Amino acid sequence: MDRKNQTPQGQIAQVIVDFLEVAVSCVVFLKGFYHPRAFERRRYMNVVVQKAVHPQLAGYIHSATSGLFPFIQKGLVERVLVIFYDKAHVPVEKFVFKLAVNQSYGSKIEEANLEFALRAFLIKLTVAEPLTRSLPSDGSWEITAYFRSLPPDGEKEAQLWIPTDTKQWMQPPQITPIKSMSCDPVKMQLYLEQPSPTEP
Repeated sequence: MDRKNQTPQGQIAQVIVDFLEVAVSCVVFLKGFYHPRAFERRRYMNVVVQKAVHPQLAGYIHSATSGLFPFIQKGLVERVLVIFYDKAHVPVEKFVFKLAVNQSYGSKIEEANLEFALRAFLIKLTVAEPLTRSLPSDGSWEITAYFRSLPPDGEKEAQLWIPTDTKQWMQPPQITPIKSMSCDPVKMQLYLEQPSPTEP
């Protein structure tokens, strides 16, 4: 996509979408959900990351994250989650990217500054494994987005998203912060949600 002809919100959204595609791939690799050969080492934002190369896996991650572009651009996306489930489809762990994009930001963005701030998230992800729990071998995972408001039904992009049937925990989750940043025009937090030890 040609970033030079985009609005500031379009440029910001494109940087975030590209970042989320790599970050989701890193999370799935971190959890050991697939054989390491489904990934390959690449350099992104001057950080060595694990990028999905298996066609279906890479395709799912790419389509889910790039599908968020128009909604991030309009400031509708509140959180993007990578949720891991057990075989009963009950969440075991959630990686949460909470974001806010300044919709009134009118000047040209300094992509280098934004990328520098986002790079720290990728570095933190590479060392986040000790914070996580082991997954059941027969589990599953998905990418879920939470919107501040629902996009109009008439929008063709809105029809690509379906309501989630994710079961909710009964107790408030245990939250482990991983990284946060406030680099106008973007604020982002990455944290881990796990069921409370008292969860039934």
